[in-house]
Amino acid sequence: MPVTTDQPTSSGATPQKTGPVVFISAAEPSADLHGSKLIRAVREQDPSVRFVGIAGPLMREAGCEVVFDMTSHAAMLAGVFKVAPHAWEMLKRSKAYLRSNPVDLAVVIDSPTLNLPVAKYARRNRVPVLYYIAPQVWAWGKVRVYRVRRRTNRLGVILPFEEAFFRRYGIQADYVGHPLFDTLAQRVISDCDVAAVRAKGSPLITILPGSRKHVVDEVFGGQLEVADAILEQHPDAHFAISVANERTLPIVEEALAKTNIPYSLHRDANGVLMSASDLALVASGTASLETAYYHLPMIVMYNTTRLGWYALGKWAVCTKHLSLVNILADREIVPEFMPFYRSTEPIKRAALDLLGNPERLAAKRQELADLMNPMIKTGASQNAAAIVLEMLKAAGK
Repeated sequence: MPVTTDQPTSSGATPQKTGPVVFISAAEPSADLHGSKLIRAVREQDPSVRFVGIAGPLMREAGCEVVFDMTSHAAMLAGVFKVAPHAWEMLKRSKAYLRSNPVDLAVVIDSPTLNLPVAKYARRNRVPVLYYIAPQVWAWGKVRVYRVRRRTNRLGVILPFEEAFFRRYGIQADYVGHPLFDTLAQRVISDCDVAAVRAKGSPLITILPGSRKHVVDEVFGGQLEVADAILEQHPDAHFAISVANERTLPIVEEALAKTNIPYSLHRDANGVLMSASDLALVASGTASLETAYYHLPMIVMYNTTRLGWYALGKWAVCTKHLSLVNILADREIVPEFMPFYRSTEPIKRAALDLLGNPERLAAKRQELADLMNPMIKTGASQNAAAIVLEMLKAAGK
């Protein structure tokens, strides 16, 4: 029985198989972006490769035939239960397609809760599996590494230490570089733009409250409390606030209406802001890696529920540190206040201590440079594409 697609294919009809078929699964918008770049990188070398699977609009535009679009339903934490029916439908359609159609390789991208079952279905149907942006089992739930080993053939990992970690468990893993590094390397930063932002005040503080509404809700208020304390000690300070998207803008504007700090709002200007700033207040996540790329000293904050942390998170986490930068360094390079904080007083002290010690700020910049420079590897999509083509060749395709 044919699988009903969630949207029509890019050509309007299902083409016959003329080359290798890759089933690809990307369940979140970020994975849709990485998947689209991977598809293009593979097709630059072999246009005959056909991609079909769980894909969003960017992968569809790149030529992927869509079995189901999960990206518009993606959620985290409290929102998971709302999208459970969509997740179930995604898994049902993946299973049906893999069972009923000829597939030469499966590529799953990030999102282990959904993609490890997809990988299981693929292996059950004797389809080799590449996991691109592998599950962070080194951070929490380390026992899942055995599930990864059973359900995959190769991993394309995006953090350098992950290669050795997975190989210790007998999993063939290759460091392909972080997709973020490609984006950052392509940025053109104008000296005039940096100077214009720098002229707004001194010290200049960049605030990154996050890209998800619940994170901004939880973190931005605390960041503003720290900003108030900085302004009290440094009356010429200016706060450049990076707004990630339209969804978070109302939350940011509502909170700013209750404060008197001098601020400016910015979109798609992180390179300029980070090149100009003295310090960043960062919501935990990929933004901390981006900040480290620019060697900008930072304070990382996150404020999840205490109940959730003590009931589950505390027992599942396997790392000494929680912020990505400190995990990469295996020591505390940047102050981290997470997974929650009872008061912003210690955060204020940390910020004022850094801003009051230019030598310490300079030392932090050097530590971040020493950490980041050796690990920066561009070409993640091209490197992952090379693995795809290797696996297809090994399968005789």
